[in-house]
Amino acid sequence: MAKLSQHDLVVLLLAISTMLILSRIAAEFGKKIGLPMVMGELLIGVALGPTVLGAISPSTYSTLFPFATNVHVSLALDAIFSLSVILLLFVAGLELRLSLFLQHGKVAVYTGFGSMILPFVTGFAVAWFLPGWFHLDSGTDHLLFALFLGTAMSISALPVIARILLDMKMLKTEIGMVIIASAIFNDVVGWLIFSFILSMVGQSGERAGIGYTVAYIVAFAAFMLVVGRFILNRSLPWIQSRLSWPGGVLAMSLGLCLLCAAFTESIHIHAILGAFIAGLTIGDSVHLREQAREIMHQFVTNFFAPLFFVSIGLKVDFVQNFDLGIVALVLGLAFVGKVAGAGIGARLGGMSGRHSMAIGFGLNARGAMEIILGSLAFEAGLINHQVFVALIVMALVTSITSAPLMRRFFEEKR
Repeated sequence: MAKLSQHDLVVLLLAISTMLILSRIAAEFGKKIGLPMVMGELLIGVALGPTVLGAISPSTYSTLFPFATNVHVSLALDAIFSLSVILLLFVAGLELRLSLFLQHGKVAVYTGFGSMILPFVTGFAVAWFLPGWFHLDSGTDHLLFALFLGTAMSISALPVIARILLDMKMLKTEIGMVIIASAIFNDVVGWLIFSFILSMVGQSGERAGIGYTVAYIVAFAAFMLVVGRFILNRSLPWIQSRLSWPGGVLAMSLGLCLLCAAFTESIHIHAILGAFIAGLTIGDSVHLREQAREIMHQFVTNFFAPLFFVSIGLKVDFVQNFDLGIVALVLGLAFVGKVAGAGIGARLGGMSGRHSMAIGFGLNARGAMEIILGSLAFEAGLINHQVFVALIVMALVTSITSAPLMRRFFEEKR
């Protein structure tokens, strides 16, 4: 039976400890100067990967991260990174409240649809009619790439948006709640579409199976959000009161996450959908204690999240694959589609012009969600290195500029 040797285990532990310690130092430093913590984690990945360490000392890089030379350590690291993204999507689902979207009436509905439809249409149209601008590989599925780019332009990053609104003391205001409600709609619909796209990768000749894939996704989501949610609402009070606290609810919640992830993976839909829907089902329960939610959030975001975000820079040379034209195009699509779509929707919903623009810039923060989306698409072969790098840059730029641009419109109003 194949297993890790002593040397393999030493290399694996050194790689993980290096990623955790350095990413934490960089994240804390970035936080002190007002940058998203994820930026520090990404920069450490770039520094430890082929962009910096691989260029300066290739032997050190290949020893510490032997993706090409040691199959056992490579498989172990890939397994950890896969588990990390599954748990990240679970935590993202925990943060969402579907009921919140429905509570804010017309303005949330208009803003939610506007911030989803216009970015999707513009992203899809540019990718479909101008594929040469993205330097696509010959084997790239044109339709799936266009669907992916439209989806990538549509998704927002709820955790980043919530943090920005909290820092600006706007989280509980009407505008803040409209932004949060719209972001929930964006994320739920966007991840459902993206799961469908991933399920179709490699099935170009089997388009007849599209109906079955859509049916599976809709049926699973409906079952978990109706039947699953009903069962959880009945069982959570018993779990939290009768089992050891907080171990009982943590074990049951994470177990359900992995069970749902395994199920969706087994029916050829990516495991992230199962994890995301499980998080959405548990997080939307009125009986889940905030302390349990916070423990799961801290556990995932302080151990698994840094490993995943550092891993993004370990296999890609960000200098060699930086294409200014593609970066500018993706940034332009992101700003125009999201800000205009959300702003028009908010205006139709009854918000003032300046408030509508502020909502648009608030929803433009892409953060960790865009990075996860791009990473999964890159691993699946949907996008090339240049588009992947452009998506990472876009995620960081939109997250950094969101708060100052929102603040500018409020200052002008005052």
